[in-house]
Amino acid sequence: MSRLTPVVKWLLIANVGIFILDYLILPSVLNWPVDRFHSPPLVTWGAFTIQSGLMEFRLWKFVTFQFLHGSLGHVLFNCIGIYFFGPWMEHWWGSKKFLLFYLLCGSAGAAFFTLLMFLGLLPDGIDTPLIGASAGIYGIFIGVAVIAPNLRVALLFPPIVLSMRQLAIGLMVIASGAVLLKLGGNEGGEAGHLGGAILGFILMRYPRLLGGGATVDIIRPQAFENRFESKLKPRTDYQLDEESEVDLILDKISREGLQSLSQAERDILRHASERQSSDP
Repeated sequence: MSRLTPVVKWLLIANVGIFILDYLILPSVLNWPVDRFHSPPLVTWGAFTIQSGLMEFRLWKFVTFQFLHGSLGHVLFNCIGIYFFGPWMEHWWGSKKFLLFYLLCGSAGAAFFTLLMFLGLLPDGIDTPLIGASAGIYGIFIGVAVIAPNLRVALLFPPIVLSMRQLAIGLMVIASGAVLLKLGGNEGGEAGHLGGAILGFILMRYPRLLGGGATVDIIRPQAFENRFESKLKPRTDYQLDEESEVDLILDKISREGLQSLSQAERDILRHASERQSSDP
């Protein structure tokens, strides 16, 4: 846990903590039945439905539903996704913008769910509840696929290895097929996945929408994730000045994310990385 980025760590704590509170603590305190006919109290209060979230103008439900889950497996697999892929996006955006990115992608899931419902593409009604962190996580998946398309991902089931690009495309195909062909019985959830993924791609392509720079030139995190260690050999004044600049840029990345770099700062990193690779 000590290696996790700050927002990812708190997202994991929030999701697990709220699940325990909703399924174990509050039902006992409130004498609230939890069974197939009764949802736990926080799900009842915070789940997104078109009726309550939109028509009754309870707009907070565009956010609250993202921290609610329907089962232990549901929260577990969502937390696994946040744990493995969230830090990539937090390093890219910086902590504040990553949190905004995540919540906006989740909200886009609810919005796309609403759109498809009004278009008659979903079999459920306006009182159908939507819960789970998956829409925000799909935004993260797409974001990682943009900045690291060749990242290798080993799946547990099926036991295959895919590139991040292949995984993202596969997830989109599955979600689209489930909605259009009415497969799996979770069409509403898959609509949410698509909404989060679509907005995630848009925000990665146009970072100014979150206050980022205009460039979409991608810098791979592996190129500068470690600071340049000094070597036991003389250094020129130019090299020392360059290393000081690199340290300042790395500090900026830690504060504001990769997308905050100017083109000049990107060029400095590339030059320093190339020089280190050529050193014996």
